[in-house]
Amino acid sequence: MTSRVGLGFDAHRFEPGRPLVLCGVVVEYEFGLRGHSDADVATHAVMDAILGAAHLGDIGELFPDDDPRYAGATSVDLLRQVVALAAAAGWGVGNVDVVLVLQDPRLAPYREEMVASLAAALGVGPDAVGVKATTTEMMGFTGRGEGVAALAVCLLVRDEAEDGG
Repeated sequence: MTSRVGLGFDAHRFEPGRPLVLCGVVVEYEFGLRGHSDADVATHAVMDAILGAAHLGDIGELFPDDDPRYAGATSVDLLRQVVALAAAAGWGVGNVDVVLVLQDPRLAPYREEMVASLAAALGVGPDAVGVKATTTEMMGFTGRGEGVAALAVCLLVRDEAEDGG
């Protein structure tokens, strides 16, 4: 087996009048996130981690925020496209781990649904997906409640025997 690791990061500012979507799950909160798509920072970070590990560019190249086709797009649907691109290049997802950085809202009640949502889009079992949340102890833009940041790491695997290598 050959493996590669990718790292992804994203951040979005809160905006009133939008749903808060994280890991493909709508979280009850007074604000959503500003963005061209549904602004799901966690899923965007996962997509960039996969793309980086597979050496397939980044989400800005594939899904530009000035392209009207992606206005209001569901990020989990875009993630499925990224997984398909990685698969076409011979890579499968081994596991993904995500950290959401935000002061509020609390995400523990949504964690299992978030894991299930990402696992389904990635084509892996829920034991291959980690979702965690942390605060910055009131420091920085996330600590001031201005938005959400997310980091993700992904392990991609390739079976060299199937690959001829």
